[in-house]
Amino acid sequence: MKTFYAVLANSLAAALTNTFVWFAVTFWVYLETRSVLATSVMAGVYLATVAVSGFFLGSIVDRYRKKTSMMLSASLTLVLYIIALIIYVSTPEAVFKDDSSVNLWLFITLCLFGAITGNIRSIALSTVVTILIEEDNRDKANGMVGTANGVSFLVASIFSGLVIGYLGVLWMMVLAVGLSVLVILHLFTISIPEKEIVHTESHTQHIDIRGTIAAVGMVPGLFGLIFFNTFNNFLGGVFMSLMDAYGLSMVSVQAWGILWGVLSLGFIVGGLVVAKRGLGKMPLKTLFTANIVMWLICMIFPVQSSIVLLGIGMFVYLCLIPVVEATEQTILQKVIPHERQGRVFGFAQSIEQAASPITAFMIGPIAKFIFIPFMTTGAGVRLIGSWFGTGTARGLALLFIVTGIVGLIVTLIAMQSAAYRKLSLVYRKPTPEYDTDDVPVSEEA
Repeated sequence: MKTFYAVLANSLAAALTNTFVWFAVTFWVYLETRSVLATSVMAGVYLATVAVSGFFLGSIVDRYRKKTSMMLSASLTLVLYIIALIIYVSTPEAVFKDDSSVNLWLFITLCLFGAITGNIRSIALSTVVTILIEEDNRDKANGMVGTANGVSFLVASIFSGLVIGYLGVLWMMVLAVGLSVLVILHLFTISIPEKEIVHTESHTQHIDIRGTIAAVGMVPGLFGLIFFNTFNNFLGGVFMSLMDAYGLSMVSVQAWGILWGVLSLGFIVGGLVVAKRGLGKMPLKTLFTANIVMWLICMIFPVQSSIVLLGIGMFVYLCLIPVVEATEQTILQKVIPHERQGRVFGFAQSIEQAASPITAFMIGPIAKFIFIPFMTTGAGVRLIGSWFGTGTARGLALLFIVTGIVGLIVTLIAMQSAAYRKLSLVYRKPTPEYDTDDVPVSEEA
């Protein structure tokens, strides 16, 4: 467990750095440009890159030793942040106020890819759990991973708002570079007891999407779980794209950053509960119950323009996210052979994130041209404006409520599906009822 804690601490520091950078850049771009479209496009580009990169990053994790994969991730992140810092200091400040500026988007893109390369580490960490932790305790270990993610989210949320508000982007990038260097130095001191590279087959030299799909398909109901999470991410893209604009309409950037730091305690609370109690005898039922509560929250908190309602709703919402994530990770660690876990985790990440960019790219125009006008000058002012409120923020609130309604309906339908029943049966059994030797292996990329 000592090695697991060391790897977890190193991953926490790396995740903190990357989350800090992306949050801070998002806050800064909105404050500089005051463009909802800009932040929507940023979210879309981020999610699209995550979706596409999962296939490739998972192959890297399976091809190399886990420590090597993590070192590659940290080194690439450091190089990209240094280049972004150089771009910033060599560009006049006024240029960044134009949301069509080439230098602005170059800076954003470098920060984006710096953060994205950290996903190599997150995929590797899931496979390290399989290496270092006994099967009976993996759900609890995954809960600890969720707690670590919550800590990184908390600290990054607080400091991203404060640094942007008081110090500016220059010092934000300097801190990011410094933290990245410390992560690399600490990683040198860790030894992961992986006696040999887990793969021996030639297919590990390629992306091998066909073989990965076949491995997933051999587990009854697993595709159903992945596609359910995909749909949830499709809806979740609404919040990623518009939540900052909604929150910043009520409070300052400093207060917004501090609030999200406090709210991210929900990640920690949820992760600690899973780490202490596990996922129960019926983890999939726990997963779907959590989703029902999450969508009900999304229907309630926007009813009135209140930072208190937003805070309470988002805290409970964030408490449930580690439960959802730990369930999928634990199932994949149990039913997928270890030599394919990097690619399967990457595949799941790519598929699940694929819908979010579509939402992010679409939701900005939908909010700007449909929901915001509806609640500022349209029929919504007359129909519900007297009690719901009017203006830009209330248009965004109405969009959140519609999203929650759709998510709740889909969750209730999914609970009645055959895929849900089949996967529940597979997970209950001590060993999966399928032969991994029968999984077709692709020799081509």
